[in-house]
Amino acid sequence: MPSLDPSPLASAPRSPDPRLLLTFFVSGFPALVYQLVWQRALFALYGVNVEAITVVVAAFMLGLGLGSLLGGWLSLRARVRPVLLFAAFELVIGAFGLQSLHLFQWVGERTLGADTLHTGLLTFVLVLVPTCLMGATMPLLVKHLVESQKNVGQSLGTLYFVNTLGSAVACFAAAWILLPQLGMQGSVNAAALLNLLVAGAAASLAKPRSPNTLDDPSKDDAAKLAAPNHTPASTPELDVARPLPLRAGLWLSGLGGFIALSHEILWSRVFGFASGGSAYAFPLLLGSYLVGIAFGSSAAGRYCRRSNPSSTRSGLAALATLTLAANALAFWVTPLVSLITPHAHYVWALPLLALAASALGALFPLLGHLCVQANAKSGARVSYLYVANIIGSTLGSLLTGFVLMDLMSLGSISFCLAWLGCGLALWIARQASSNRSPKLQALPRPNARQLIWGSGLIVLLLGGRQAYAGLYERLLPPSVDRHDANAFTSVVENKHGVVAVQDDGTVYGGGVYDGIYSVDLVHDRNMLIRPFALGAFHAQPRQVLTIGLASGSWAQVLISHPNVERLTVVEINPGYLGLMGAHPAVSPLLDNPKLELVIDDGRRWLAAHPERKFDAIVMNTTFHWRAHSTNLLSQEFLRAIGAHLNAHGIALINTTGSDSVYQTAVRTFPFAYRFFNTVVVGNETFHPDRSRWQQLLENYRIDGRSVFDLPSDQGALDRALSTLDREGPPEEARLESHESLLARTKDAPIVTDDNMATEWHHLQ
Repeated sequence: MPSLDPSPLASAPRSPDPRLLLTFFVSGFPALVYQLVWQRALFALYGVNVEAITVVVAAFMLGLGLGSLLGGWLSLRARVRPVLLFAAFELVIGAFGLQSLHLFQWVGERTLGADTLHTGLLTFVLVLVPTCLMGATMPLLVKHLVESQKNVGQSLGTLYFVNTLGSAVACFAAAWILLPQLGMQGSVNAAALLNLLVAGAAASLAKPRSPNTLDDPSKDDAAKLAAPNHTPASTPELDVARPLPLRAGLWLSGLGGFIALSHEILWSRVFGFASGGSAYAFPLLLGSYLVGIAFGSSAAGRYCRRSNPSSTRSGLAALATLTLAANALAFWVTPLVSLITPHAHYVWALPLLALAASALGALFPLLGHLCVQANAKSGARVSYLYVANIIGSTLGSLLTGFVLMDLMSLGSISFCLAWLGCGLALWIARQASSNRSPKLQALPRPNARQLIWGSGLIVLLLGGRQAYAGLYERLLPPSVDRHDANAFTSVVENKHGVVAVQDDGTVYGGGVYDGIYSVDLVHDRNMLIRPFALGAFHAQPRQVLTIGLASGSWAQVLISHPNVERLTVVEINPGYLGLMGAHPAVSPLLDNPKLELVIDDGRRWLAAHPERKFDAIVMNTTFHWRAHSTNLLSQEFLRAIGAHLNAHGIALINTTGSDSVYQTAVRTFPFAYRFFNTVVVGNETFHPDRSRWQQLLENYRIDGRSVFDLPSDQGALDRALSTLDREGPPEEARLESHESLLARTKDAPIVTDDNMATEWHHLQ
C-alpha cells in the first residue's frame, strides 16, 4: 500500500495549463525590470561604492528568501487556491511599483549620508514587501503544478524555465528599449501594467478545485484513500522515499547558490572590464545568464519527467555528473572569453556564459526531484530548498564580492570555486556508488572511479589556472593598443574594481583609458592643460574639491596651484593609491599636507556634507557612456554641485565630448564656457583672464620644479596661452561661449537621473 505520510496525490498526471505558464512567463518580466530600476534608483541615493551595491543586492535577496518561506507556509495553510494568491501578490507588487521611485526619493532625501549598516536596513525595509511577494510565488505555483504533474523536478524545471526566461527577456528589453526610450519611471510604469495584466489573467484561471486536491492537508489521508471512487496513484514518483535527505539537499542547494552567485560576480567583472564599463554590459550579461538558467531548468525538468526518483544510483549519478560539468564550464568561461574579446565585441562571448549557466540552472530542479516528494508538502519543502539557495547566493555575494575580491585575484577565486564545486560532485558520486542512504559524514576511502575523476580534475584545473595568466591584457576591447611594449606592468584587483597600468604610464580603470602618469605641460600627452586652466577662470581658488583621482595627475597639478590651501579629493577606488608611489610625477601627492583624501562615492559624500563649500569643484569624470556615469553628470547632481560653490565659485567638468553633458551644464548654470572637452560653469559671471594665467604659468612649480623652463619653453607657453583664443568655427575652437554652446547643442537631451541619456544611447 502506498505511504500515507505525507498524503500522495491520487489523480493521474496532467499537462500544465499553457495559459498559466504564459502568465508566469510574463510575471518574470516586471520582476527583473523592478530589480534593475530599483537598484539604479537606490544607487543614485546611497552611492555606487561597493558597500552600497553589496547591501542593496543583499537586501533584495533577503526579501526573496523571506518571501519563499511565506509562500511555503501559505501552501500548507491557505484555504485559497495558489493561483488566486499569485494573482493577489502580483496586484500588490504592481501597486507598489507605480509609487516605488517616489517612495525611494522621499526616504532617500531624509536619510542622506546614512552609513553602510543603516543603508542596508533602509533598503531592506523599502523593498521588503515587493521582494517577499515575488519570492512567495514559486512555492505556491510549485504546489499547484505538482498537483497536476505529480513530479517535483518536472514542476520546478517548468516553472523555472518560463519565469526565468521572462526575466531574461526583460534584461534585453530594458537595455535596448525600456530604459533608453522610457527612462526609469516609464519602465516601472510599464512593469506595473504587466503586473496588473498578470493578476487579471491568473485570477481568470482559478477554478473550483476537485475533491481530490489538497486544499486542506489536515484532512485524514486514509479517509481519502477509502473514498468509493478513489483510484490509487499510479505514478511511483508520488510516495517513494527520496534518495537524498532534505537536510543534505539544503546543504547542496546552499553551496550551489554560493558557487553560482560567486561566478556571476566574477563574470560581471570580466564583462564589465571587456566592455570598458558599458552600461549595457550588466543587463546583457544578466540576460544571457538567465537564458542559460532557463534552458538548463527546462532540460532538467524533461529529465525528471523520465526519471524514477527511487533509483538512487541513476539520480545521484546524474546530479554528480551535472555538478562536475557545471563547475568545469564555469571555471573555463573567463579564459575562453579572454580569447574572444581581443578579436570581437564582448557580446560574442555571452553564449559561453549562457552555456555554463545552463548547467548551473539544471541543478536546482534535479535537486528538488531527488529531495522532495510530490505531495501536499511539496511547496513548503521546495521553499526550504529555495531559501537555502538564496542564503548561499547572498553569502556568495557578500563573501566573494565584499571580502575575497580584496584578498585574492579573480583567477584564484575561480580556482577555489572550481575545487569546491568538484568536491561536491565527488561527494555526490560517492553516494551514488553506495547502496546506503546518503548522509553527511566524513568521506570514506575513494573508489577507482573517484580516483579517475579526481586525477582528471587536477590536470584540468591546474592547466586552466595557467589560462588566467595575462587575463586583463586579453580582455581589453579590440580598439585598445595591444603592442607588447604596452603590456600591463601593474594590476590591482580589489572589491572596487581593477586598475591596470601599462609600461608607458597609461592607466586603465575597469578596462577603459583613465589617464597617464604625467604633469608635463610642455609635452602634454593628455590635455593636462585643463586642470592648469583653473587659474585662467578663477583668481583665488583656495578651497578646491576634486571628484575622482585616477592617476593623480590632475590632483597633483591642482594642489600645486600657489593659491590652493586645501585640496579635497573624493575617490571611490583606493586601488589607485597603491600604484602612485611607483611614478615620481605623482608620488609626492599623498604626502602633501594640503591634501584631504576621502574614499567614498562622490555624490554620496557631497550629500552627506551639505555644509562644505568650495571655490572650485573639478570633476575629471569617466566617459559619459559608462554605467552609472549619470550619477555625476545629471542635472540633479549638477544642481547639487552649484549648491556647494562659494561666491564666485566655479566647477570644471570633463564632459568627454558629450553634447548632452554640454547642454545639461549650460541649462543648469547661467554662466559657462567650453574649454577643450570640459565645461567651466558658475552661478555668477566670470571670464577667462589671459594675463593672470600667463603670470601664473610662468611661476607654476610642481614638486619644486618649474612647469616651463623659460626662455627655452617659451613656445610651449605661448601655445598654452593661445588656447584661450576663439578662432575658427565654435565647434573647432578650444574656447566657446555659453551662448554658442547652448545654441550648438540645443538638440541634445538634458541628462537626468531618470533618463540616463548618455548611458543608453552608446552601445560600447
